[in-house]
Amino acid sequence: MAEKMELNEIEVWDGNQAAAQALRQAQVDVVAAYPITPSTPIVEGYGAFVANGYIDGEFVMVESEHAAMSGCVGAAAAGGRVATATSSQGFMLMIEVLYQASGMRLPIVLNVVNRAIASPLNVRGDHGDMYAGRDSGWIQLDAFNAQEAYDMNLCAFKISEDINVRLPVMVHQDGFTTSHTAQNVRPLSDDEAYAFIGDYKPVDEMLDFSKAVTYGAQTEEDWHFEHKAKQHRALMDSYVVIDRVFEEFEKKTGRKYRRLESYMMDDAEVAIVALGATVETCILAAKELREQEGLKAGVVAPRSIRPFPFNEIREVLANVKAVAALDHSVSMGAMGMLYNEIAGAMLSAQERPLLTNFIYGLGGRDFAVDEAKRIFREQKGHADVGYITTEIQQFSGLRGPKLGFYEMKRS
Repeated sequence: MAEKMELNEIEVWDGNQAAAQALRQAQVDVVAAYPITPSTPIVEGYGAFVANGYIDGEFVMVESEHAAMSGCVGAAAAGGRVATATSSQGFMLMIEVLYQASGMRLPIVLNVVNRAIASPLNVRGDHGDMYAGRDSGWIQLDAFNAQEAYDMNLCAFKISEDINVRLPVMVHQDGFTTSHTAQNVRPLSDDEAYAFIGDYKPVDEMLDFSKAVTYGAQTEEDWHFEHKAKQHRALMDSYVVIDRVFEEFEKKTGRKYRRLESYMMDDAEVAIVALGATVETCILAAKELREQEGLKAGVVAPRSIRPFPFNEIREVLANVKAVAALDHSVSMGAMGMLYNEIAGAMLSAQERPLLTNFIYGLGGRDFAVDEAKRIFREQKGHADVGYITTEIQQFSGLRGPKLGFYEMKRS
C-alpha cells in the first residue's frame, strides 16, 4: 500500500503542485510523460511521489509527447487509472493521439497548462493549445486558480470513469499565471479524496489476453459515421454526469461549481465572457465599476468548454444589452472561439445582445483591471445607443499602428 501524506487544512500550492497532489490522491496507476514548460512540475511531482512511496504507480519517461499519450492510451486500455500533463508544442505533437484516446472511449485525465504556440516560440501563457484541442472529442474543464486546478482534477477522474461517459478529460489552467502562482488551497484528506473518486472499475472490453478484442479497426463509410455520432452524443450528454459530480463535490467540500459560472449577472446590463485566470480580473473590475460608477457589469465564465453550455449561455445573457467575448487566443482568419460559440448559442434567442470580440494577452501579455473596465465601459456605450460603435473585433493591448480587423457595425 502507498503511504499516506499528512496535509494541512490550508496548503500554499501553485496550480502545478495542486494538480500533482490530486494525481497522488487519486492513486493514478500510470503517468506517461515528456515534460514541457510550464506543465513540467505536475509530472515531476507525480514521479517524486512514486519514488518516495506515496503512490503504487509507475512514471514512464518517454521520447516525445506523441509517445506520452500513446503510453497513456495503452495503459488505459489495459485497465489502469491514467493521467499526464503537457503544454503548447507538446500538446500539438500529442494531438494525433488525442483523437485516438477519445475515439476509443478511454478514461484519461490530461492536465493542459495553457501556453502560446509557435511560431515565434513563446513559453508564456495564452489559450492557443486549448483552442487547438477543442474538437478532439475530450471533455474540457477550465480552472481559474490553484484551488480549482486541484478540485477539477478530482472531479475529472470521477467524470471520465463514469460508465455513462467513458471519455477522456482535459483540465486547463493558465500557464504561469495559475501554474506558478502560489495560493491558499484547501485540500481534502487522502482518504476523503480517494473516497470521492472511488476505485477504478475497468469495463469488460479493456485489453485482456484471455479475451481478444480489436481497437482502432478501420471502418470507412460502413460504420465510421455511426461511431462518430455516438461519440458526439456521449460528449454532449456528459453534462448530466458533470453536473452530478459537481453536486457531490459541493456536498463534500462546500465548494460549488457549475458548467457555466456567472458573477453579478442578476441585474447586469453589460457583461464580459472570459476563461482562465482572466475571469478573476474581470470580476474585480465589475465590482469596482458597480461601486464607483453604478455601471451594472457582470461576468460569465464557461467552466465546461466541451461540452459547451449553450443553453446556460442563452439563459444568462437573455437580458443583457451588450457583451464582450474575450478570447485569449486568435482563431486565425475568423472570429474568436468564445465569440463564435456565444453567437451560435444566442441565434435562437428572442432577444440578442450586441456582441463584440476582443483578442487579448497573446504570448502572455498582461491583461489588467483597467483594461477590463475600459471594455465594460465600451459595452455600456454600445448598449446606450443600441448598436456597436467600434470594430466588432478588436485586439486589446496591441502596440504599434492601429490595425483594422472587422469594421462591420451592427444597427
